[in-house]
Amino acid sequence: MIFEKIGVQVPKILLPKKGTDMQNWAVIACDQYTSDPDYWQRLERQTAGNISTLNLVFPEVYLDDADTKQRIKAINRAMEAYLADGSLEEQPPGFILVDRKTAEVESRKGLILALDLEHYDYTKGAQSLIRATEGTILDRLPPRIKVRQNAPIELPHIMVLIDDPEQTVIEPLSNENLETVYDFDLMENGGHLKGYRVDQPELITQITTALEQLADPAAYRSKYAVDGEVMLYAMGDGNHSFATAKAIWTQLKEEVNDPAEVMNHPARFALVELVNVHDSGLEFEAIHRVLFNVNCVHLQQQMEKFFAARNTTLDFVFCADLAEAELVAADKGDAHTFPIVLGGRFGVCTVENPEYNLTVATLQAFLDDYLQENRSARIDYIHGEKAVTDLGSQTGCVGFYLPAISKHELFKTIVLDGALPRKTFSLGEADEKRFYLECRKIQGE
Repeated sequence: MIFEKIGVQVPKILLPKKGTDMQNWAVIACDQYTSDPDYWQRLERQTAGNISTLNLVFPEVYLDDADTKQRIKAINRAMEAYLADGSLEEQPPGFILVDRKTAEVESRKGLILALDLEHYDYTKGAQSLIRATEGTILDRLPPRIKVRQNAPIELPHIMVLIDDPEQTVIEPLSNENLETVYDFDLMENGGHLKGYRVDQPELITQITTALEQLADPAAYRSKYAVDGEVMLYAMGDGNHSFATAKAIWTQLKEEVNDPAEVMNHPARFALVELVNVHDSGLEFEAIHRVLFNVNCVHLQQQMEKFFAARNTTLDFVFCADLAEAELVAADKGDAHTFPIVLGGRFGVCTVENPEYNLTVATLQAFLDDYLQENRSARIDYIHGEKAVTDLGSQTGCVGFYLPAISKHELFKTIVLDGALPRKTFSLGEADEKRFYLECRKIQGE
């Protein structure tokens, strides 16, 4: 069942067979803990001998390893085996209401459904129904495409946001008597996860009608005071995974002789978790930066040179610790400020008269330029201040601490200004990220 106007398909979701050890089945998104191989090695030990989504995904901590091709082949074989031996069971068409408890929040609700990639465009300035919230890094797509292009199934860590302040789409489902399909503790401080089947026709109608009302052009233009095309969905997490699905779908359409026939192909859609940006359990956290393989003195000189060339002033002061640096940064008015740990010492960078609206954009402009000129340096995007401090205090490393943006301003910012700089915000801390669980077939019969 497809609802064209709002880009929704009611999917046939695959769930692990009854009796599966769900704690070993569900693992965190592959783009987390990318500088912590010990985390992923612990998962390998814990899930050994069990069916697990760890066997179906490519943790990005291993992307630069020499065995990439072999790992992708092993992933595809595991997917095929899980389908063949009954480890995965296809459910009747329907959605799943997800209720996630974490160490930080008591409840965060989401709805598993499939979105139509025909309504998504990740190019700059796109006016599509589904929009990217951050710039898409095209260089990050090829390795993801290699993982997905021959995969018989997909399993999402994608979270897509809706702007529903009246809570009309997801929240009313909590008042229904729904069948529980899973209820278990997640590993590695991931919290607790419950899932409820939503396949009653009247509830599907209720959900899609509420989405249609959010997408009403007149209401949309009044809400945001704009004249452009409606944006119903904003990417939260998994922007590059969704862009990968789009790239494969576009390629598939180009390869067939009958465009009308291919429109029924399952790869036209991508499974996601839909979340209301106004959900009380959804918190926006900052994504920090750490540079590796750098000369700290040279980096400081390059920062001063970069900002001076743009008629902006960079001021740097050392502080006793991070707490002092955060106090200093908070007292700088309209300037863009960010604490930094450089060579084991804390400090604050202040950029006067910045050319961008967001502090993250000011810093990222420099980092992009620096990495272009210094190819031996490497960047990672980090959740949590402690990890930044630990990594940034190592020899040849620099950590940058960034502020979070307000979740209530996200949609209006995207509507008015377009996509934000990449890795501007995070939906919660690292251990609050979506865990892989539900799957869906994406190859034709």
